[in-house]
Amino acid sequence: MSPMRYLRRSLGWKLFLSYLLIVIVAVVVLVGTANFHTSTALNRHIVEMQEALLHGVHAAEDLDASLHAALNEIIAVAAFVAILAAVIVSAFTVRRIVTPLQAMIAGSQRIAGGDYHQRVPMASQDELGALAQSFNQMAEALEQTDRRRLELIGNVAHELRTPLSSIRGTMEGLVDGVLPPDPATFLGIQHEVARLQRLVHDLEELSRAEAGQIPLNRRAISAIELVSPAIERLRPQFEDKGVALDVDVPASLSASWADPGRITQVMLNLLGNALQYTPPGGQVSVRAWREEQALLIAVQDSGIGLDPEHLTHIFERFYRVDKSRSRAGGGSGIGLTISRHLVEAHGGRLWAASPGAGQGSTFTFSLPLAS
Repeated sequence: MSPMRYLRRSLGWKLFLSYLLIVIVAVVVLVGTANFHTSTALNRHIVEMQEALLHGVHAAEDLDASLHAALNEIIAVAAFVAILAAVIVSAFTVRRIVTPLQAMIAGSQRIAGGDYHQRVPMASQDELGALAQSFNQMAEALEQTDRRRLELIGNVAHELRTPLSSIRGTMEGLVDGVLPPDPATFLGIQHEVARLQRLVHDLEELSRAEAGQIPLNRRAISAIELVSPAIERLRPQFEDKGVALDVDVPASLSASWADPGRITQVMLNLLGNALQYTPPGGQVSVRAWREEQALLIAVQDSGIGLDPEHLTHIFERFYRVDKSRSRAGGGSGIGLTISRHLVEAHGGRLWAASPGAGQGSTFTFSLPLAS
């Protein structure tokens, strides 16, 4: 990095050089003013000293006093002008530093008031510029969080409205005698109540996951034991839809240190999503392998895939790739968020990859190996 580029990026050196500049300006102005004013002051005092010598009364004392007065006048005038110049330069330097800070203070106050669209300009490339960039990133994150909060309210209201409307309509039909009180009618009510219970359970699970309050009962368990329960539970659904399910999990892999129930929950979510977004005739693969001191498990599908802009948000709560999908047609975006928190609670990591839309996607997570 060149010295000038480093200087532009370092606030400390800028402050040091600004102080040095103030001192240099003050000294230069002091010397220049002294030189400029010396002739005038000395000439005036020389005249006074000549008059004192002509009178001859206390000549030595008058000469000394006049010389000191001349020097004091020169120093006073030069110091005044030097201080004035230093104040002007300091005011310019302080303004360059304080103005961005004042902008960030005003912006933070607006953000505190709920205006998450507020941004501050990046006036430089030094630490103040980095602070402004961080401030704008924070504002962007808060704006996205607020937008997701509004989406959450709308999603939850919609998800609650649909089963409640169905239950209310069925109950009114039973009361009016329009619907027969047979098992099919009551099974329909039970189905809607189950939807409400699943939604409430998902919200409670998400709240505990984000607060880090999900208990883990970990033990040493093989990879095949981790993935088998979810695979066997969903295999009939894969067969009904006509999606091939391929499993490549060697039995010789080292055991991982994990909670089987929680990892089954993760696998059910990943396999369920892969089945949901893979058309009939497609394929879903489950692979496991060891990489250094971690066990990696991947769920790969040949489904609709993900665009790059979705990969960075897919694990955010209530995020939907297709905003028009209902809960029954794609969920409300809670499952992947919970899965990520569960994997991270194990000390692992969950991430997604996709070549692009229509080219399938791969969800991979890591788990620590058992000692």
